[in-house]
Amino acid sequence: MTAHPKDNDYSNLEDVFVTEGVPLYTFVSPPNYTAILVDIRRKGKPVIIEGQSGTGKTTTVKKALAEIFPDDQPRILTPREPSNIPIIEGISQDSGDAVFVIDDFHRLNDAIKEKLANLAKMIAERDNRDGLPKLVIIGINNVGSDLIQMVPDIAKRVGIHRVAPGTPEEIARVISLGSERLRISIADPERIIRESRGDYWLTQQLCKTICIANGIDRTQETPRELKWEPAAIHDAVVQNLQHNYDPPVREFCRGRRFRPSNDPYFKLLRAVSEEDRSNIDLNELANSRPDIKGSVNNIKDRRLSVLLSEKEQCARLFYYDANTKNFALEDPALFFYLRNLNWDELRQRCGFRESDKDYEFDIALSFAGENRELAKCIEEQLRELDISVFYDRNYEDNYLGGPWSKHFADIFVNRSRLVVALLDRHHHDKVWPTFERDCFRPRVADAEVIPVHLDDTIFAGVPSDLVSIHFQFDGEVSKNQDRIIDDIVLRVAAKLDAL
Repeated sequence: MTAHPKDNDYSNLEDVFVTEGVPLYTFVSPPNYTAILVDIRRKGKPVIIEGQSGTGKTTTVKKALAEIFPDDQPRILTPREPSNIPIIEGISQDSGDAVFVIDDFHRLNDAIKEKLANLAKMIAERDNRDGLPKLVIIGINNVGSDLIQMVPDIAKRVGIHRVAPGTPEEIARVISLGSERLRISIADPERIIRESRGDYWLTQQLCKTICIANGIDRTQETPRELKWEPAAIHDAVVQNLQHNYDPPVREFCRGRRFRPSNDPYFKLLRAVSEEDRSNIDLNELANSRPDIKGSVNNIKDRRLSVLLSEKEQCARLFYYDANTKNFALEDPALFFYLRNLNWDELRQRCGFRESDKDYEFDIALSFAGENRELAKCIEEQLRELDISVFYDRNYEDNYLGGPWSKHFADIFVNRSRLVVALLDRHHHDKVWPTFERDCFRPRVADAEVIPVHLDDTIFAGVPSDLVSIHFQFDGEVSKNQDRIIDDIVLRVAAKLDAL
């Protein structure tokens, strides 16, 4: 006769593999859990908990708070909730001896961060902390380092703890604890360990999804082995993650200013998703992927940094150091999402057109030295529209030691989507502009050259009936800036939009 488990031995699936809140049965303490608990318990001592998304920072703090304050746990405040922001802003030395737990600290503006850092320093310096608030700060990346930079001598007076991703052994224990509680065994747990990349939440989500696919919603009366098809489970998890990641991923892919042909961000992200690691040197990526080298070079020097500085929801997910060219996804769940995403569908949803060519520059500017100030103005204005421009002065250091002729020929023939040529008598008579014209002249027939006539000089190879921009220029850039924008810059941008 089969022995049936007692009622209190049963658990619902959602209470075992938990994707919201603190797991009751599958919580695995990080190695530094005791140190975190002791610092949180220490009266008045400010505590900073940092680490990448998915490492269980908030869950660890909640677990410690439940042990320290079993009857009345402090409220966790977050700038994600607009109603919490005034409370966070109002925290001061006059707030009494309350415990303030501030999650998502990295989302606060610098003024509030600095105010809280100074408050933490003041509290930490006091021998008698009676009547002073206790601060527990939780955030991604290097929150502790950021605070130290704001208030340099705070480091020795606060508890700074980094919650690292789970080790393979710790992730295996999460799977094992949940399986024991549900009386199941999940086939190929090693694959879950590999794919979770130390992310506790993703581990819980994968296990929960496998259970649902097998019709498991609670503890089984008799043990069951669960087989699973990776592709089906991946699709289900991606669908679950889509509402979190689809908006910022599409924002990133579409760049600062959407154009159907402006897809270097999309190509970069897709390439990163095909790598074995989520931390990439973009110089190495460009050199190893000639099919997207132009796109990576197109954005790695400046455009990518500007995008992340202007789009907060992208900056929360993607990290980039323009000096080292290091690009990173710090959330393992996001990396899983991207690795299993249908990129062809995403391309369509972003509104990009298909293209067989990969360009490093949207525009290559050809001009004579007498018109350098005009060319610089055009370059700056196009750049504000998130258009990459080859303007020689910006790239001189890149080509030191090499012949300009070789680089110019490649840029004006292959590496630029369009050529904008500032044509006048100087361009006609000078050696280098003539060399550039010889390079791009074959592209005139394919409508890939936009002539900007600054005077009435006639050029061989530029038909008189070619649709061109006629801009009578007196040499004064500042007083003609509005005309430059309206008659040249915006028309060039419109041409790119139409490609």
